[in-house]
Amino acid sequence: MAVQKLGASRLALISYLALAGTPAIAQQAQGQTPAVLVQAAELKAFAQQAEYIGKVQALEKVDLRARVQGFIGPRQFEEGGSVTAGQVLFVIEQEPFKVALDEKKASLAAAEATRDNAKVQLDRTRDLAARNTASQAQLDQRIADDARARADVLQAQAQVRDAEIQLSYTEITAPIAGRIGRAIITQGNYVGPSSGTLATLVRDDQVQVLFPITQRELLFAHRRPDAEITVRVRLAAGSFAPETGKVDFIDVQADSRTDTQTIRAMFTNEKRMLSDGQSVRVTLEQAEPEKVITIPQAALAVDQSGPYVFVVGKGNVVERRRIVIGQQRDGIAVVTEGVAAGDLVIVQGQQRVRPGVAVDARPVEKSS
Repeated sequence: MAVQKLGASRLALISYLALAGTPAIAQQAQGQTPAVLVQAAELKAFAQQAEYIGKVQALEKVDLRARVQGFIGPRQFEEGGSVTAGQVLFVIEQEPFKVALDEKKASLAAAEATRDNAKVQLDRTRDLAARNTASQAQLDQRIADDARARADVLQAQAQVRDAEIQLSYTEITAPIAGRIGRAIITQGNYVGPSSGTLATLVRDDQVQVLFPITQRELLFAHRRPDAEITVRVRLAAGSFAPETGKVDFIDVQADSRTDTQTIRAMFTNEKRMLSDGQSVRVTLEQAEPEKVITIPQAALAVDQSGPYVFVVGKGNVVERRRIVIGQQRDGIAVVTEGVAAGDLVIVQGQQRVRPGVAVDARPVEKSS
């Protein structure tokens, strides 16, 4: 029994010495007050902010394609440069289409001559029929010949128009003003409607950015319809694009797989920093900040019951406060419950304290 008591005493002593090795208990065992750094919770203007992953889309985009078959000539634009609406970009070999047009014009001329002759024959037969020197059957035949000749002229005119259209398709022009990419098919290749895209033309002086938001966030926004929102795009390097955008469209359908709805924001793009297909981070921020309680993120601690902070109160005694936190960014956390403006929260040395312990609280030196 004495041996058991001695063993228990040794275990207690060993445990005490091990715990005494930690700063908090070591200091308390030596009669020292733990030193901590504190900072006051502040009431400051803070703009609520949310960030999403978005995709840039050109306001207008055209994939240029050949509409007729033939050998393509040299490109008539600078790759990556600006083009105007109506500018000729490619020319497909035109000679075969010019020959076809001349043939159709010749057929039209022949049809018009036949029509004119049929009109003369009809007029003559009508005169003869009026003097009873031509039969009714002859007159009916002349009327039919005249109608057929006029129909042939209409058909020949349509064929001429079709040949003109086919010839016009040999010049591939820009339907919109914008910037054009590289030529995918180069001079001398045989192209046609099945050849695919020759080059892509985009209008990017203004772009749209599409991004999804959750139904919960959308409902929250509907509760504050008058709140003014600033929309900005963060680029890959972390900097913001110079232009701010404006939300102008919310999709009428939600994605059942993700429970999100697509939002569109419009941006001017004078410096061409946003490109079609580019992935960006979209930041939505309140234009008018709100007054909220903030503390340094370094003061936050979390256990199974949730977030909390250590607050230094009267007599420099430490108190554990359960808190409700809002947004966190740039080293600052918004506290909606649990801390008041002016409360001193411990930002360094939390591992050396526990509730009810008196501490040596020193304010954080703010950099000038």
